[in-house]
Amino acid sequence: MASSLNKMIIIVGFISLFHSAYSAAQHRSYLRITAQEFTGLPLDIVVQAVTSLFAVMWGVLNVAGNLREIPAGAELNATKWDTQRNLPSFYIFNHRGKALSSQYIPASSKAELENLE
Repeated sequence: MASSLNKMIIIVGFISLFHSAYSAAQHRSYLRITAQEFTGLPLDIVVQAVTSLFAVMWGVLNVAGNLREIPAGAELNATKWDTQRNLPSFYIFNHRGKALSSQYIPASSKAELENLE
């Protein structure tokens, strides 16, 4: 429930932030039409933008979960030395070492492979 509430806060915050940006653009175009000088945005647009920005930040922090420590070594302290360099994605079993072996017999079909076992 808390996660869906935080997601709704993010959505409402983004909508409010876009609305304040649209209001600021409309205010600038109104000043151009009336030939007035731009001195700043009205207070209600600024308050809406800042409030919605903080709402989005608060919602994102609550949806994202726990933060990690900045030093990379903090996560590696709990792992053993033997598993630090264990990279199974780099294991290669089909290589030319088989062809260099004197006991290697290339199998041409799956049936021959089953007979070898």
